[in-house]
Amino acid sequence: MSIEVKNITKFYDEQTALNAVNFTINKGEIVGFLGPNGAGKSTMMKIITGYIKASEGEVLVAGFNITSAKIEAQKNIGYLPEHNPLYLEMYVKEYLLFNAGIYKVAKTEVDNIIKKVGLTPEAHKKINQLSKGYRQRVGLAAALLHNPEVLVLDEPTTGLDPNQLLEIRNLIKEVGKDKTVLFSTHIMQEVEAICDRVIVINKGKIIADKNLKELKENQEQVIEVAFDYRVEKQFIESISFLKSAENIHDTLWVLTFSTSKDMRSKVFDFAHDNGLKILQLNTKNKNLESLFRELTT
Repeated sequence: MSIEVKNITKFYDEQTALNAVNFTINKGEIVGFLGPNGAGKSTMMKIITGYIKASEGEVLVAGFNITSAKIEAQKNIGYLPEHNPLYLEMYVKEYLLFNAGIYKVAKTEVDNIIKKVGLTPEAHKKINQLSKGYRQRVGLAAALLHNPEVLVLDEPTTGLDPNQLLEIRNLIKEVGKDKTVLFSTHIMQEVEAICDRVIVINKGKIIADKNLKELKENQEQVIEVAFDYRVEKQFIESISFLKSAENIHDTLWVLTFSTSKDMRSKVFDFAHDNGLKILQLNTKNKNLESLFRELTT
């Protein structure tokens, strides 16, 4: 396992920020770490990276205990915190050479990492001259410079425009091919585009840990339909794959199907077979965002 989190609990005075959190992440996985504000995401990431200590439990990174073998564990971690800490008056290459000296990495590796993260055109600029997207690239370059096994990214795409967001997304997917990536974000589309698995935390507890492919396969479909006449529920329940039918108002129904397959044709067939006309029809697939809302509200 690249990351093993065992019964991690964290107290801030009387407040319990994390409550007996457990999960493991294997090498090569890109895992989305989700939760509302104040759920404990950043606290958990800071504990994994050794930035703060847990009150109880232990974390192993690449087999090293982050408390008792902190230096060895941190050698295997690349960390990009939510507020990317950069020396803005330094030049890009100068800053990365400075980091290479700290990690005792060969200077030639700096040119390699600049190329890898797409910083070549900006390498001789001061960091304060860069766009938010390029500053994030600098942060990622610094996190990757010592070739860590584990990459911990806390809100790496916040504040980026759509083009920058796509660039950073592709970069994370590329580096995640041979590393373990724990990726925190509020942008559900990013998780669906990048991650193999999602872990959802709320009020300091893990409330879901699922493979993203499995989640997509198990998605439900919701159809909102209005007929021209009132219909008895017992007739609507004859539609295949119907999980539930709720009469919202008069002739308006919300139908939930236990499949992601497009069921509009079945609803049209039902209307035709029963001499009904459809006055309104909207379809809403339950995606990761709707699942997140259900779990955390």
